[in-house]
Amino acid sequence: MENLRHGLLKYGWTSGLILVLGFLIVYPILMLLYGSMSTGNPVTGNLGHQLSIKAFLDVVVDPGVLRATWNTLVVCFGGTLLAVCFGLFFSWVTARTNTPFRKTIEAVSIMPLLIPPLVAGIAWSILGSPKTGMINVLLNVLGLDWEINFYSSWGIIVIFGIYYAPYVYMFTSSALKNMDPALEEAAAISGVSTFKTIFNITFPLILPAIIAGTMLSFVVMLGIYGIPAVLGTPAKINVLTTYIYELISGAPPLYNKAAATSIILIAVTAVAVMIQQRMLKGKSFVTVSGKAFKPRLIDLGRWKYLTFSISFIYLILAVILPTFALLVGSFRNFLYIPNIESVFDPSAYSFTHFARLFSNSLTLLSLVNTLKIGVITAVVGGLISFAIGYTVYRTKLPFRNFIDIVSTLPIAIPGLVIGIAYLWAWISLPGGIYGSIWILALAFVARFIPDTVKSLSTSLMQVHKELEEASFICGQGLLTTIRKIILPLIAPGLISSMSLLFILSIRELGSSLFLYSSSTLPMSVLLVNLYEGGDIGVTAAFSVVQTLILVVVVLFTTIVARNMSITSKV
Repeated sequence: MENLRHGLLKYGWTSGLILVLGFLIVYPILMLLYGSMSTGNPVTGNLGHQLSIKAFLDVVVDPGVLRATWNTLVVCFGGTLLAVCFGLFFSWVTARTNTPFRKTIEAVSIMPLLIPPLVAGIAWSILGSPKTGMINVLLNVLGLDWEINFYSSWGIIVIFGIYYAPYVYMFTSSALKNMDPALEEAAAISGVSTFKTIFNITFPLILPAIIAGTMLSFVVMLGIYGIPAVLGTPAKINVLTTYIYELISGAPPLYNKAAATSIILIAVTAVAVMIQQRMLKGKSFVTVSGKAFKPRLIDLGRWKYLTFSISFIYLILAVILPTFALLVGSFRNFLYIPNIESVFDPSAYSFTHFARLFSNSLTLLSLVNTLKIGVITAVVGGLISFAIGYTVYRTKLPFRNFIDIVSTLPIAIPGLVIGIAYLWAWISLPGGIYGSIWILALAFVARFIPDTVKSLSTSLMQVHKELEEASFICGQGLLTTIRKIILPLIAPGLISSMSLLFILSIRELGSSLFLYSSSTLPMSVLLVNLYEGGDIGVTAAFSVVQTLILVVVVLFTTIVARNMSITSKV
């Protein structure tokens, strides 16, 4: 009887997780696939019962889809190449050289992650618009007959490269810090130059980390809507995300064609993920040997000032210039800048745009909605991710590998596509979930489950199983063991993972575009509406508010997690 009860609990637990993942991930994907092959309309409640490949045929022969697919590949490949160059450079500088202010450079290297893609696009539209951009005004003042135009493919590529380099940096930096420098030292003794050592020894040793960071950057770029929408739309450069948005936001909305195009985007993303797994198969991230070692810093001599200068230029491009542009745009009465002197004219600045922003009732509504969605996403997503992570990494329960695979599926599904999938899945069902706060929160949870589970996995694997075994020997049950041992020990990691969910939900735009209602308008969608309305001053002011909220949340959760880490060690 006891064995039967134990078996029922095991299968009941894994079955429950499978049902939750089916509800969050599998059902919406199947409905998206159904929508791409049906003649129905989810908004009218008529999902259609006749299957047809007409939408797919329309997509295949549509030159707009082919052009958007080509543009997507071009900007994502270009942006990924730049991101790899930036990310590898900064990881090498901070982990392996004696460049001045390495710790500061390390902090700066991940700061672009705090800037939402839409905000980055708006900032660079203020800086790099062809005629009135602040950079072009400066060039005219200097008498240079140059024109910077970020409303172009190369503009999107540059911004992608700058703002997604941190993904490459995070993977490669840790690998470089944990790598035994014995081979590098042997190369130095043999007279091999630093340049040859980097490309013949250092980077090949961390190749799995480079590939992982590269593919992650590429996959993330595939699903970005904000940057291409701001910088590509004026130049009529469509990528798949902006094209899908046009299909649904147009009149009449083409839901079936949008679903079919979304399947193409999923396919491209899935191919990138499979290439990553194929390239990493049989390789190891292990770079720590059995013997103790002290990481060797390369003495760059006078070249260290060059590496510092390049790092400072990146800081200017990624943080200082965009922040300056947003501040000028949000406080300046009129964005037109006739000359460089007018930038520093105090009479040209006021709080007018902020006053107009907060006099709009939608601003407070969007702020409250975003905080509600963020809290629900963090709590629900954190609990589900912990349950998945504990099942996959700490137990031998049946179907745990299947649970791991299903929970990883959203990696290959861009945010915009998640939104369309949830549109098809829930809009015609009774219960009122569509158009509520919950539909947005659940879409965010589904979208970011892989990020949270992977974040939690590190904390879970650091706890030795002997602690659980000792608890079981003392007669404690599983739930008591989790509550009294596992949760206190991984509390900093759990708080960090839930904070990550909160931050990602504030940043997320793609999943929100088709799921909000007039009463659940989030900040990201209101920001798009303000930008499309042409009010750049109020848009810049709102961008500053959103960025400040993100910075405050990051600082607060960092302090909390650090204090909890100290307490748990004590």
